[in-house]
Amino acid sequence: MTTHDQPRVTPLRRPPVRQATLVRSDVEHTFEVLVREIGAWWPVQPFSAGQDQVRDVTVEQRVGGRVYETWQDGTVVEWGELLVWQPPHRFAMTWTSTPAPTEVELTFTALGPALTRVAVEHRGWESLTEAQLSEDCALPGGYTSGGYSTGWATILGCLATAAETPVSTGTTLGDRNGDHHR
Repeated sequence: MTTHDQPRVTPLRRPPVRQATLVRSDVEHTFEVLVREIGAWWPVQPFSAGQDQVRDVTVEQRVGGRVYETWQDGTVVEWGELLVWQPPHRFAMTWTSTPAPTEVELTFTALGPALTRVAVEHRGWESLTEAQLSEDCALPGGYTSGGYSTGWATILGCLATAAETPVSTGTTLGDRNGDHHR
């Protein structure tokens, strides 16, 4: 086969956003903190539709399960649907917070008895127009200017802090947002 007979490799025009962090916690605990306690640590300001109205975030733990936020008034805003569910090592979901649906995959790799690498890959940017790629997300500039990359790095940092810090019982999302209930 000559060089001109070989198939052409088309470069990926819109590569996935990839971020990772190390968490000083075992893989099972880290996974559980993400899926069961997401409402306590997820930075709803600015990374949610409802911002300070959000009272909880829920992951329905099964393929086809929804990931959604619930507001103080009961409004539900869906973030996506689980496509892959492999606890405690991996899950993938549609991401409907973009102008057209994309996909987010999180992987959890045990590097030791109390050390986990958490990686996120946000892909599917081909479904967005050039204008949509530049639209602001929670952060200015969207995909084109690195808003999603910065956002996922921030979110993973919050997960690491939550998984490494014992959670006091009785703390709610409202408490974190300054709405203390007695």
